[in-house]
Amino acid sequence: MDTNSSALRFLIVDDDETFSRVLNRAIKRRGYDTAVAGSAEQALEILTEFTPDLATLDLKMGGASGITLIPRLKALNPDIRILILTGYASISTAVEAIKLGATDYLAKPADTDQILAKLNGAEPDPDVEIADKPMSVGRLEWEHIQKVLTEHDGNISATARALGMHRRTLQRKLQKRPVREEH
Repeated sequence: MDTNSSALRFLIVDDDETFSRVLNRAIKRRGYDTAVAGSAEQALEILTEFTPDLATLDLKMGGASGITLIPRLKALNPDIRILILTGYASISTAVEAIKLGATDYLAKPADTDQILAKLNGAEPDPDVEIADKPMSVGRLEWEHIQKVLTEHDGNISATARALGMHRRTLQRKLQKRPVREEH
């Protein structure tokens, strides 16, 4: 892949308008040609005329998830580098995104330098801090629900049955933000 940023095309798909505007401005200042979509559906329209070399995809948006765009992006450009950005980080969605072809995964908030470092292949850090305490019960529950939901292709009813939980209870749990871990 050409590392000269002036030739690279960058796609931003995120339903947070403020975040998209700030990221777009910062990416343009670094010499990239950019396109911004507020949804996966809008991104598909943009992709008819814009073939990106790099992309950031928001995981959870109003319509389809950003993950649904990975196969289409890879079909358009097999060398594309894709970063999944989300405020709803979970192990199962990170694994699923990587399996589908995403380059990496980053929890929000993330700044432009972090995003570009991940997309441009920053070396993994073997000295990354490992938590000295296990996840809380609430976080473990949330991670497990996300894993089972992924296994059932996002089908709420099938996931609720697999978890032995009422569908409405599951929907309420999914509407809550994930439990934040104390560091």
